[in-house]
Amino acid sequence: MKLIKDISGASIKRSVDGGTEEQRKAVQEIIASVQEKGDEAVREYTEKFDGVQLDSIRVSQAEIDEAFASLDQEMISIIEEAGENIREFHEKQKRNSWFTTNEDGTMIGQRLTPLDSVGVYVPGGTAAYPSSVLMNVLPAKVAGVKQITMVSPPGKDGKLSAGVLVAAKLAGVENIFKVGGAQAVAALAYGTETISPVDKITGPGNIFVALAKREVFGDVDIDMIAGPSEIVILADEHQRADEIAADLLSQAEHDVFASAVLVTNSERLAEEVSEQVERQLSSLPREEIARQSISDYGAIYVTKDMEEAIDVVNQLAAEHLEILTEKPLETMAKVRHAGAIFLGRFSSEPVGDYFAGPNHVLPTNGTARFSSPLNVDEFMKKTSVISYSETALEKNYQKIAKLARLEGLEAHARAVEIRFDKEK
Repeated sequence: MKLIKDISGASIKRSVDGGTEEQRKAVQEIIASVQEKGDEAVREYTEKFDGVQLDSIRVSQAEIDEAFASLDQEMISIIEEAGENIREFHEKQKRNSWFTTNEDGTMIGQRLTPLDSVGVYVPGGTAAYPSSVLMNVLPAKVAGVKQITMVSPPGKDGKLSAGVLVAAKLAGVENIFKVGGAQAVAALAYGTETISPVDKITGPGNIFVALAKREVFGDVDIDMIAGPSEIVILADEHQRADEIAADLLSQAEHDVFASAVLVTNSERLAEEVSEQVERQLSSLPREEIARQSISDYGAIYVTKDMEEAIDVVNQLAAEHLEILTEKPLETMAKVRHAGAIFLGRFSSEPVGDYFAGPNHVLPTNGTARFSSPLNVDEFMKKTSVISYSETALEKNYQKIAKLARLEGLEAHARAVEIRFDKEK
């Protein structure tokens, strides 16, 4: 890994892929085709991009039963337990509507209602992500969303992975479709003969999925345009190099654009971690991917002290931040920007990815400076409620009219004045 000992002039290299013009045009053509031809276009693109012909894009009950039969009971129980942890965490996020009243008859408030429908995109094909199912579906369920539609690209056998199907069924998804890529996003946004349109689309995907989500935003809501995965580890001289290296590689193995960074005030630890990363890389099944990630986007920043290290961490605003210091809670108090924070050596990042309960759909590419993890609020609408009595409006209508005229909106002013026009 690159050791950066003079951080004064060091730049933070981020992996940001906004897509090429050719990719954007391809996505626009796919969306237009799905809008025009519906299921026919979806099946055509599934054959073209996934290499499989499907008579039906809907997952059948027989396929779900087969998925449950193929997994051992222990694995099913683990998925259930992870789901319960995730559900319990998100239950604590749920908020209620509120209203306040004054003696003059004024009543104002905020009504919270769940979205009617949500579409969840789950990556698939060569990989399977049951955890993505749970993290996207369960907050929507907690919020009270009634219609949840899940899409995921099929494998060469024309099926979804057993783990994904089991997780979807346990999470309560009724509508599951074997569709991926930009065509799946278009189908969720605009509907087809088989897939009903939704109000919001969540879930990660490749560059074509990200570009499609960007294209349909405005017609539907989306969660975020997620970039490659990131981990930053903030560590002092008392930590174990082998554990840090393992945690860095846990993100580097995601894809070649993933970013794994150590920030430390210990040059000794930095050198030991660099050695451990190289040693552990050689035994990884996904060595080629992890090695390129480490080479292109991995780094170790060596700072003069812990205060400078925390400044670097705040600049990085990482998706995942591990704090490995003697007093991690005290260190965390100085951290302003991170998608998720993992405290202490027994809170390795995969604990949050799979099991602890907090959502693993997190802001990337420094957007933790201004955005948050996927949460229950993402699946609810807030509606303002205003009720004025005659007494309340009579006390304030002249002020309202003056404000309206300050903005040059005479009709606004007259709309409140007419209610107290003695000559009408």
